Amino acid sequence: MEKNLAKTYDPKDFEDRIYHMWEENGAFKAERDPNKKPFTIVMPPPNITGQLHMGHALDQTLQDVLTRFKRLQGYSALWLPGSDHASLATEVKVVEKLREEEGLTKEDLGREQFLKRVWEWKRIYGGKITKQCRKLGDSCDWSRERFTLDEGCNRAVNHFFVKLYEKGYIYRGNRLINWCPKCGTSLSDAEVEHEDKNGKYWYFRYPAADGGEGVVIATSRPETMFGDIAIAVHPNDERYKDMVGKNVILPLVGREIPIIADPYPDPEKGTGAVKITPAHDANDFEVGQRNDLEILCCINEDATMNSLAGKYEGMDRYECRKAWVADLEAAGYLVKTEDKVIPVGECYRCGTVIEPMLSDQWFVAMEELAKPAIEAAKSGKLVHVPERFEKIYLHWLEEIRDWCISRQLWWGHQIPAWYCQDCGEITVAETTPDKCGKCGSTNLKQDEDALDTWFSSALWPFSTLGWPEETEDLKYFYPTDVLVTGYDIIFFWVVRMVFSALEMTGESPFKYVYIHGLVRDAEGRKMSKSLGNGIDPLEIIDQYGADALRFMLSTGITPGNDMRFKEDKLESARNFANKLWNASRFVIMNLQDEEGNFKVMTDNGLQDEDKWILSRVNDAAKYMTENMEKFDLALAGQRVYELIWNEYCDWYIEIVKGRLYGDDEEDKATARYVLVKALKDMLRMLHPFMPYITEEIWGFLPKGEPAKDNPDNFLIKERWPVYDEIQTFEEEMKKLQMAMEAIRSIRNIRAEAEAAPSRQLRAVILAQGEAMDTVKAGERYIKKLANITEITFTSDKKDVPEEVMSAVINGAEIFIPLDDLVDYKAELERLTKEKKKLEGEVKRVKGKLSNEGFVKKAPEKVVNEEKAKMAKYEDMLSKVCERLAMVEGKLS
Repeated sequence: MEKNLAKTYDPKDFEDRIYHMWEENGAFKAERDPNKKPFTIVMPPPNITGQLHMGHALDQTLQDVLTRFKRLQGYSALWLPGSDHASLATEVKVVEKLREEEGLTKEDLGREQFLKRVWEWKRIYGGKITKQCRKLGDSCDWSRERFTLDEGCNRAVNHFFVKLYEKGYIYRGNRLINWCPKCGTSLSDAEVEHEDKNGKYWYFRYPAADGGEGVVIATSRPETMFGDIAIAVHPNDERYKDMVGKNVILPLVGREIPIIADPYPDPEKGTGAVKITPAHDANDFEVGQRNDLEILCCINEDATMNSLAGKYEGMDRYECRKAWVADLEAAGYLVKTEDKVIPVGECYRCGTVIEPMLSDQWFVAMEELAKPAIEAAKSGKLVHVPERFEKIYLHWLEEIRDWCISRQLWWGHQIPAWYCQDCGEITVAETTPDKCGKCGSTNLKQDEDALDTWFSSALWPFSTLGWPEETEDLKYFYPTDVLVTGYDIIFFWVVRMVFSALEMTGESPFKYVYIHGLVRDAEGRKMSKSLGNGIDPLEIIDQYGADALRFMLSTGITPGNDMRFKEDKLESARNFANKLWNASRFVIMNLQDEEGNFKVMTDNGLQDEDKWILSRVNDAAKYMTENMEKFDLALAGQRVYELIWNEYCDWYIEIVKGRLYGDDEEDKATARYVLVKALKDMLRMLHPFMPYITEEIWGFLPKGEPAKDNPDNFLIKERWPVYDEIQTFEEEMKKLQMAMEAIRSIRNIRAEAEAAPSRQLRAVILAQGEAMDTVKAGERYIKKLANITEITFTSDKKDVPEEVMSAVINGAEIFIPLDDLVDYKAELERLTKEKKKLEGEVKRVKGKLSNEGFVKKAPEKVVNEEKAKMAKYEDMLSKVCERLAMVEGKLS
């Protein structure tokens, strides 16, 4: 075995090897241990159609940081992985593949053969994303990996459906739904993305049937006029009181429709009169239900016009709009046109504008199911992090409409409902019924539609643990602890998991919902295929290593907020890993003798600097634990970064180097002990963020007796450092803190005076009382690290030389004689050049201002700017001349 880390940090040398080692040795496996508390996260299942993108990388890194943290704390930590069958996305991909490669449709194959093709596609491509998750370092219990369409999940879905149906929460109805003409399926409200777009309002006159002027209405969708059933006005609108009950004529169509009174129209908007088309608008549908209106549909499922549109039949809805408006205008029915910003609903999958469509579908009645989910948030049983997202969650639930759960797809959970072909009876059951319960016929046909993907995803936190059976895993690991997810799927998924779990298990599926934002590009734009600004995490891992990507993501985001992906942050994270690597190499090198055996280490005779670094590590453990528990992972990660880079590498190692090379063997043993203890605790704290490099370094450090649950002495199964008040050394902290302040100040003075670090200096430190004792205690550190040959400590300002550069620190002032700082010959040369340059600037500006033409013609602002320059250059020249005289005096 190698005695030390490789000379150069290269994550490619060990990241894959270490992951394989963890997996081979069962490091991710969660056991049901009665002596441990469980901690459970279920992975939001990525679609089998997908591949790892930066959103997955962020989401999974945050989950892994939490899981590794809890595992180190001694919990039986289960991070349960899986993937989603993604009904719509997967079916679309396979249908496209069939069409492009074989010229076939799914109907050509038939349901059974088509589903065989999809399962085959899943076998080839479905595991791709889970392999990519391993590259990121995900410490999931892969032995429990689930799929939303596996046998257990299917059993849970059917049980859930039947239970809701038996309680009257699931029903089949002819209602207005969101229809995607391109995907050819219904969509739930959550699957419709709304976007404001530039559009138009056309104002048309509907003539009165009795020959009067009639009514003017405004519409953004004139092609739906063929399905108009009525004109509605508000009952309190005085303009139309006498017209209610009368009829108007649908322009060009000639069909009479009534004017009705209904509270829906707003008298302040448009003309106050609205056309009612129940088959093509959700609000109009409600008006139609209240007023018992007929429903006429004029648009087909493929978004072409039907026979109700007359000569426009077969035209695309937008082609029809253009021709229809032109004809109405030619006939004199168009009153005016207005440009308007109109909210447009689009399919979340393909971006096609959805068409409200009257259809026989299956629905979940949401009113009663939503109430416990609302109460869970209000009572604190469910906590949103950050809290502001609770308002969005509650608003969605309080305004929720019945959920359309049937999809006109074959890939997915087939609806467990059978229709008797003889008597029409519907049988809903968990398994295929033998015969009709009403007439006894065996001529049954199962509903061909599949359930909405989110119907199965809603059960994910408990179906994956064996529900509806009361399994040992379910008893131990459920309810789960935290759900980590992006704010973009609160409505899609979180709400549905909560009400489903409360209804089926009586408990919230998780205590916390930790909500993060999106990873945007450097300009703040959402990453998308159309913009071509997506970044492949696997390419980043190949270039920088998984640890750098993980650290950048987990420390660059705060709960609920978006982050920008910037290359320099990755560079910074990799530089940090490199710094840790080199520091660890130095430590390991000083721990071993020539044969590679570890030298003696002892905690006897701790020096001030030893107690200081142990205190800082102890303090960091407390700070990090508090912030990890609050999900402020960025603050926790930043703290361990500062501890390792600034305090351990830049200060402690520099201070302790001299002791390691000295002759006092006992003191060297103490220094080695502290170097290792601090490093091991820091590796434990950094491990959740950067698991690979920390495990690799850990392997080269001395180990104690292996713990029962960690026989291989892996870092992943170690214990998180616990804050210990005994390890807080206040006095030593003060001494070192003041010494470091003094050193920083002296270094700043050097930089300001442009004195090289190698130039030896003297210092005078002015302080009183306790501050004097504290700063004196740090004398050896100040001398060594600030290259000071002699320090004069005084409480009297008279002892301070006249010509000095100074700095103020907490409780003291530091003075460095100018004679020590300045190389007067070099300074004379520099100041002479500076004087010549400034004299040239003064002459140039003077020339401008003495030019009468310039002063008269130039704008006043420009003249004033030149005058200001003149004053500035003259002041600078005066100061340079003054300093030049002083330097010349020193050299004479």
